[in-house]
Amino acid sequence: MGTTSRILWLDTVESTNSALAAQVFSLDNLSVIAARFQTAGRGQGDHRWHSRAGENLTFSALLCYGPRTAPLAAADALVITHTASLALRRFLADRDIPARIKWHNDIYVGDRKIAGMLIENKLDGSMITRSIVGIGLNVNQTEFPADLPNPTSLALQTGQRYDVEKTLEDFLPYLREAFEQSCTPEGRAVLREEFEKYLFYKD
Repeated sequence: MGTTSRILWLDTVESTNSALAAQVFSLDNLSVIAARFQTAGRGQGDHRWHSRAGENLTFSALLCYGPRTAPLAAADALVITHTASLALRRFLADRDIPARIKWHNDIYVGDRKIAGMLIENKLDGSMITRSIVGIGLNVNQTEFPADLPNPTSLALQTGQRYDVEKTLEDFLPYLREAFEQSCTPEGRAVLREEFEKYLFYKD
């Protein structure tokens, strides 16, 4: 599946999406900024992402669509959701964790949330030129605040503990593979079909 991407680890940051956006012009495609602790991690809308320091993965990846890929129109932005969510689902499936995609940016195991995403796109006219994909994946955390009614983690699912940095390194080839699929019309069709297979809606 190719090599892993360049990773910049930060000890503490407000938001990895914001940190990546601040450096975007100095970073290569598929570069990643990861934080051991986010003080203001963001989710969809006005939601916040809770993560205990050092126990989980909070990171953002840069995906660039340009002259060497099929153009990606803003109207087709769901391709990026397909790419990131299926990378996560495939990664978890290979670890015997049967995950599904909750419409449209959360990853669930049964009725419990194991990961979430925040995708922010940059447009040039009607075309997407780059996307910042923020991902929070619960890894080692086993106790969560009471106001989070349905969280789970890799540790809760498998009974194992994980090296957080190695877990990110292990995940990134899945993201690279899915991104490469997203760069062609044929690959996008494959991603869409797989996404719909594992998609469910939940209020």
